[in-house]
This record gives sequence, C-alpha cells and structure tokens, in this order.
Amino acid sequence: MVPLKDVNLLAPISKPDKIVAIARNYTGHCEEQHLPPPTEPMFFSKFSSCIIGPYENIVLPEISKRVDWEVELAVVIGKKAKSIRPDQVESYIFGYTIAQDISARDWQKERNGGQFLLGKSMDTFCPIGPSVVTREKIIDVNNLNIKTILNGDVKQNGNTSEMIFKIDFMVSYLSQIFTLHPGDIILTGTPAGVGVHRNPPLFLKVGDVLESEIECIGKMCNKVV
Repeated sequence: MVPLKDVNLLAPISKPDKIVAIARNYTGHCEEQHLPPPTEPMFFSKFSSCIIGPYENIVLPEISKRVDWEVELAVVIGKKAKSIRPDQVESYIFGYTIAQDISARDWQKERNGGQFLLGKSMDTFCPIGPSVVTREKIIDVNNLNIKTILNGDVKQNGNTSEMIFKIDFMVSYLSQIFTLHPGDIILTGTPAGVGVHRNPPLFLKVGDVLESEIECIGKMCNKVV
C-alpha cells in the first residue's frame, strides 16, 4: 500500500461532457439570503476546464476580489440518461463525490448581465474528490453531513436532508431537457455559511486553507494561492 502523502491525487473525473449546478437548493442557504425556497429549480453550468484535484491549489484571479466557497455533494452519472422518471434515477447514478463550487461573486452577481457562467467557471474553480464513492456504498444520500472548514474554523455545517429538490428529481428533470452522459457531474447545492452572506462578508485570500468534507465520502483540502 502506498501512503497518501507519497502520491498526488488527481480529480477523479477530469473532462465530463457537462457540469450542471443548482442554485438555492438548501433551506438554510435560502434563509441566509432572506429568500423563500424556490418553487422551480434554477440550474447553471460550469466549464469542465475549471476542475482541479482534491489537494490542488485554488488560484485567485486578478480580476476578482470576492471569491467565495460553496461545498456541494456531486452526483456522477453512470450511463446515458434521457427522459427518465424519478423512480428510475438510481440505476443511472454511478456514485458521489465532493465538489467546491468556487465563485467570483462580483462576476456572478454584478457582471456579465447577471449570468452565472463566468463567475463560476474561472480556472481552478471546481475542486472535486478525493474519490467517487459508488452509489451502493451510501446508505442514505439524503442524510449526509456536509461541511466547509476555512483555516480550521467551520464555516458551513449542514446536511443533505436540507435539499429542496432531491437528487432523483434533479436528474430526472435535467434528463427531460438534454441527454446526460456517463461522467457528467451534477452539483446539488450548498448549505448556509457562504462568505458573501456573512456580516461582514468574508472572501478567500492568499494563504487560506479550505477543507471540504461530506460524511461517507471523505475530505478535500485546497490551499488558496
């Protein structure tokens, strides 16, 4: 057995056909924004070029001063899915991993006409890992503790039970719109505790250490440079 300290773990998936993410899908995240829970899901995308490994560095772009964190449970599609029902979804899921939906809030909210894409897709803005845990290893995906720890302080501490739109709904919904392919990644939302909604707001800076943890899946640790 090779010790973890002697290897460089790469992202478990590097070039998915799609990365699809959902906004405001945790009750606590809606509450911290003083917004009601959505009645219809809001999806956006991230470019696959922003994927990095579970221990690689997050690089702060010069063009943003408001870079934030969002820990998320990520669904990895296992086989081609088109127009499937919610009760069929489980067999189309390969497994689950951890993702950080790193976000340049100024570009997400104030630039690019309010479209999320550029603020979400800057280089290194999607750490994933440390591995993909196959679906049969997760007893209850709707009851997993999920955390972000920044420099040793817990900033997000939620549970996937807070999801407004559940995974079977999300995968089925998306499959009605476009075909999901093996390796596609769906980010399922983030709990309360992101930096932009703190008082005062808190954003990532050079030297920060960002840990992302989900029960039954593991932990990532990314330094900010």
